[in-house]
Amino acid sequence: MAVLKVIEILANSDNGWEDAAKKAVAEASKSVKNIKSVYINEQSATVEDGKIKNYRVNVKITFEVK
Repeated sequence: MAVLKVIEILANSDNGWEDAAKKAVAEASKSVKNIKSVYINEQSATVEDGKIKNYRVNVKITFEVK
């Protein structure tokens, strides 16, 4: 049996939700080891002049505690 912990990260990107999720994992990886999964909890975007300006994600990152 493994002990897992979940943290929430907010991230954004000018290029898309997938890029924002990748940035969240990259940032979390700087201080958290053994990341096992990512759950996209929420997606949103800001709009300017009828176009999407910025993509935002709220992700839950699961990692194993050793």
